[in-house]
Amino acid sequence: MLDPQGLYEWEPTGLKEAEAAAGEPGSAGLVLLYHFEGFIDAGETGGQIVTRLLDRQPHLTVARFDVDRLVDYRARRPVMTFRRDRWVSYDRPRLELRLLRDATGTPFLLLAGPEPDVEWERFVAAVGQMVERLGVRLAVTFHGIPMGVPHTRPVGLTPHGNRPDLTPVRQGPFEEAQVPGSAAALLELRLAESGHDVLGFAAHVPHYVARSTYPDAALVVVESITAATGLVLPEVAHTLRSDAHRVQDEIERQLAEGDGELVAVVRGLEQQYDAMAGAETRGSLVAEPVELPSADELGEVFERFLAERENGDGADLDGGSTADGPEGGARP
Repeated sequence: MLDPQGLYEWEPTGLKEAEAAAGEPGSAGLVLLYHFEGFIDAGETGGQIVTRLLDRQPHLTVARFDVDRLVDYRARRPVMTFRRDRWVSYDRPRLELRLLRDATGTPFLLLAGPEPDVEWERFVAAVGQMVERLGVRLAVTFHGIPMGVPHTRPVGLTPHGNRPDLTPVRQGPFEEAQVPGSAAALLELRLAESGHDVLGFAAHVPHYVARSTYPDAALVVVESITAATGLVLPEVAHTLRSDAHRVQDEIERQLAEGDGELVAVVRGLEQQYDAMAGAETRGSLVAEPVELPSADELGEVFERFLAERENGDGADLDGGSTADGPEGGARP
């Protein structure tokens, strides 16, 4: 493998500040939050958190990755702006490590940008070098996954990490699964293998809003990050909470104006959720049978619901485009 140092460059001012922050009196080490665009992120869960953090907290670039080496532009074409008779701007992809501070002044790191298309092992090794140099004590990743759950119930989480005390004890839906890999997951695996503490949160987003911004999921993840790391992020949580109320009202309005079949699906998901919650409370993994539409019927109803919102029959929940696909911007 080529030297990982060749994939990135330090920003001198940011590096100096980050090293000083890591050495502040009483510091147990920096927390690293990371999220990469391009893999599954239902409800734009991780994307919302990154955006809110960068909007609300002052930040300083510590290191920049060479995106020309890591990103396949033909698979994810950057946006360019044409005005009248000429090109006027290019939205250059950025994969950067930044230094931020929470409401109490506690420093932490944020690594965000497009998921690398190539050289995953070299990229992960490069991040490992950063983790070592800056004394990172805990690396935390987060995203959303589409699930057959209703929006009227609390957002569920699948936590994962290398130490039991980092993740709440939860009964998972399965013991083992093989799924398509991601750069974020590989980074978590390699950091854990090298002895670093890692933690991840996957928020459960209702299928039928997975292609829209779903602030409830991002809010639950932020609250979980706060509980696990001690970071204080009240402005981020407050903004997401306000957005969540607005989106919930919009979903209810659209359901009220929609067809009865979709309402029946949501009610069926509620019954399934409540049955499973009751079984878990009783210490049993077997819930009472609940009559639900088949997988094909669910898919048909969800697709119609999303199509109606995209063609103008229903407003997009965040006022933006939902054309990125069911994985919140995931490419094929």
